[in-house]
Amino acid sequence: MPDTLPLLEVLRASERYLADRGVEHPRLNAEHLLAHALGLKRMELYLQFDRALTETERIPLRDTVKRRGSREPLQHILGTAEFHGRTFACDQRALIPRPETEQLVEIALELAKEHAGARILDIGTGSGVIALTVALALPDAKVHATDLSPVALALATDNAARHQLSDRVHFTRTDLLPEDDTPFDLIVANLPYIPTAEIITLSPEVRHDPASALDGGTDGLDLIRRLIDAAPARLSPGGALLLEIGAGQASAVDSLLRACKFRDISVRPDYENVPRFAVGFHG
Repeated sequence: MPDTLPLLEVLRASERYLADRGVEHPRLNAEHLLAHALGLKRMELYLQFDRALTETERIPLRDTVKRRGSREPLQHILGTAEFHGRTFACDQRALIPRPETEQLVEIALELAKEHAGARILDIGTGSGVIALTVALALPDAKVHATDLSPVALALATDNAARHQLSDRVHFTRTDLLPEDDTPFDLIVANLPYIPTAEIITLSPEVRHDPASALDGGTDGLDLIRRLIDAAPARLSPGGALLLEIGAGQASAVDSLLRACKFRDISVRPDYENVPRFAVGFHG
């Protein structure tokens, strides 16, 4: 093999390798991996297609392309994920943020703006992206977040420091709700909602996420059911519960919210027109 190869040729070879292994969007993945290996922004590659890459420069790319070809998530390889226009640390300790969860944040901001200095709780915070994005958008909000996983909370804490929010977002290790009796104006949660039997059908990339962040029990609603039952005692009058839910769960979640006396219940679709976000108000 030649000592040097044009950047564009290396990029195309990486794209073909990923495509042959079933990776979605192989060109985009190859661009991210090459930019990462060279310490460039992805768009800067387009200005350097004729650049000759040495064997030394190609070695780290070769390793990451093989990892991606084995279906390790791109975000784990890069160590970061983009969410709501910002970059967060991302690894195997917590769920990789999904595009639909950006919509969850938009709804949370819409609801929180009804309360000056809103008290907001993010349950099952994982990498912390929901709580931190909300805190960045609402400087006067009082944001708390919980998770049962100590390693997820460590990642969330790192992300808080990354965005200068260590003093504003308060993380607690607990099972769903904090133990004190602080009322909240908004409780938001993206809890595990995939039925246990469906875990095996998920893509190889998704199955790199922690099982505890995916598995919602037999019908996918184990934790959601518990939270709906417990939330009214921790919501202020007029406060809202906002949930991200799985496809096909809207009717069951609506019934659970009604049984716990929530009002003005609605289920909103995601960008794929799947009923994905359930909202109910207390009091």
